[in-house]
Amino acid sequence: MSGEAPLVAVYADESCLGNGKDGDNPGGAGILVEFMTPGGVLVRRDLWVSEPATTNNRMALRSASEAFRALSGKGRRFRVIFTSDSRYLVDGMRSWVHGWARKGWRRSGGPIENLELWYEAIAAAARHEVEWRWVRGHDGHPQNEYVNHLATRAGADRSSSGGLVESEFESWVAAQRSRARGAMKGEPIPFPDGSDFRASPRLPAVPQPTS
Repeated sequence: MSGEAPLVAVYADESCLGNGKDGDNPGGAGILVEFMTPGGVLVRRDLWVSEPATTNNRMALRSASEAFRALSGKGRRFRVIFTSDSRYLVDGMRSWVHGWARKGWRRSGGPIENLELWYEAIAAAARHEVEWRWVRGHDGHPQNEYVNHLATRAGADRSSSGGLVESEFESWVAAQRSRARGAMKGEPIPFPDGSDFRASPRLPAVPQPTS
């Protein structure tokens, strides 16, 4: 279709070492970005961040905000298929945020957990058309297993990539194939052709930060 925004596939996962336990629990978020060049070459980039004391839900939201900030440079707009195994993030972006916005960013069950992080993730994603897809975690999905690797490594190392960097996905796949019991099952998911892209409802406006 003429004027259609380029398609990008994003895979994201989160980790928290000791999630829910007492004390400071470090965690990370891992992101794999895939896109095609005009010449038809598949390009992959990695991104990861960490926090010294966090939760799985916090890092799921960080995965979205960090991914979309990286994509939004120079005013770029994309159609994005965002795949995560976090029901918290995917159901939230597909449904919950719209109800919260209608109620003045409140919910009947009490305060919204991680509200500022929801605002950040929504604001970062808002300029793009996004289809939020859920995938079952730890089920052998190659790209999902890879971003789980990035997220858990980031949490353990307390590291961040400092933005998008050259992906190690292919070398990770090769290592998985050489192992008798690697995490990956089957071949990497092919880059989508866009024919089944269905954008989720446009995200609601969030309150502007006050200075």
